[in-house]
Formats: sequence, structure tokens, C-alpha cells
Amino acid sequence: MTAPLTPPPPPHGHSAQSSWQPPDAGPVAPGSQHAEYAGPGWYGQDGPGMKTELRESAVIALAVALGGVLLGALWWWLAPHVPLVGDVVEKNWVVFLKDTEGEQAIGVDGTFTLLGLAFGAVSAVVVFLLRRRGGVPLVVGLALGGLLGSLLAWRLGVWLGPAEDVIAHAREVGRGVTFDAPLKLGAKGALLAWPLAALVLHLGLMALFGPRDPEPEFPSGPYPEPPTGNER
Repeated sequence: MTAPLTPPPPPHGHSAQSSWQPPDAGPVAPGSQHAEYAGPGWYGQDGPGMKTELRESAVIALAVALGGVLLGALWWWLAPHVPLVGDVVEKNWVVFLKDTEGEQAIGVDGTFTLLGLAFGAVSAVVVFLLRRRGGVPLVVGLALGGLLGSLLAWRLGVWLGPAEDVIAHAREVGRGVTFDAPLKLGAKGALLAWPLAALVLHLGLMALFGPRDPEPEFPSGPYPEPPTGNER
């Protein structure tokens, strides 16, 4: 008598349909039910693309730079006046400081620096409130806009101020008559007050109140645990 040729039945509790199969290792589309993990090193894309960030950075730089018009007008209005007086020496016109011990020239630089710090703080807060996610292009645009705004304010203030040709001005007003010196920025480092203040304050706001990236969650292993126990 020969043994039957049919294979033995599967173990109790395990059928062909319930046999364990390894999961597909391919990437899972974000937003699906199983998008929690799609292999090592996979992360979802957050925020806009690089082109969008560069475009926003250019817009912010332009908007911040236009603020230099207001800074230049305020500097021309608030800066102290440096009094000059003209005289004729050997038939040649010369110009002297009326108050040789005055500190008006230092006050001109100080006024520009303080205004630059204030404009930097305001621009940093406004940009942070409009674009809380930050980013390197955004920070670069903010700093570049502050520098361009300072340059614009400097040249605009000089243009709005008294004439730069002091000899011609002295001849116009007459000998011994006091007149105001043109606006002059002696310390060119004051041009960096705006971009530095904006950069430091914006980075501080991002560190304190900026959005936090969620930590990636990894499962206990690359594959789910095989079924255990009796399953029917």
C-alpha cells in the first residue's frame, strides 16, 4: 500500500491567505493612509520652492530699500546743522567752522545711525510677521534691502540738504554771514546700522517665535512584526 501523494495541510491557524508577506519597499505617496514612513531618509516637502523663495526675497529687498526714502527725509529733518561762515583772505574766499568746538558733525552721524537701527528693527518685525517661516533667501533679501535703503537715504539726505559747494554758498550769502554746511556722513560704517539691526533682530525672532520642524517618527523596524498566535 502506497502513501498518498497529496501534500500535508498547512499548520493550524495559518492559511495560504494569511501567510505573511514583506511590505513593498517602494516610496509611498505623501497624503495617503500609509505615508507615515516610506523608507529611510524620506521627508515630506515643506514650504514653497526655491523659485518662490527667491521671488519673495527680491520683493522684500525692494520694499525695504524703498524705506530709505523716509529715512533720508528724516535724517535731513532731524540732523543737527553745522554752522559755517565765509570770509575773504587775500582776495580768495575761505570757509570756516563758526563753532570750532561744536559737536554737530558727530550728531549728524549719530542721527543717521539711530535712525538706521530703528528702521532695521521695524523692517525685521514686519518681515517676520509677514513671513514667519524664514529661510536663507528671506534673510539675505532683508539684509540687502537694508543696505540699499541706507545708501538711498544717505544720497537723498545730501541732496535735500544745503548746497555742497560751500564756496559758492558763502559768496551767495555774503561775507561773515552764517550758513549751514551740507549734510555729510563722516562715519560710513553708519550705513551698516540698518542691515545689521534687521538681520540680528529677525534671527532672534525666528529663534524665539519661529515655527519648529516636527521630528521625524521612525517605526521600530523596517518591516512590521510577523503575525503571532492563532488566527482564524
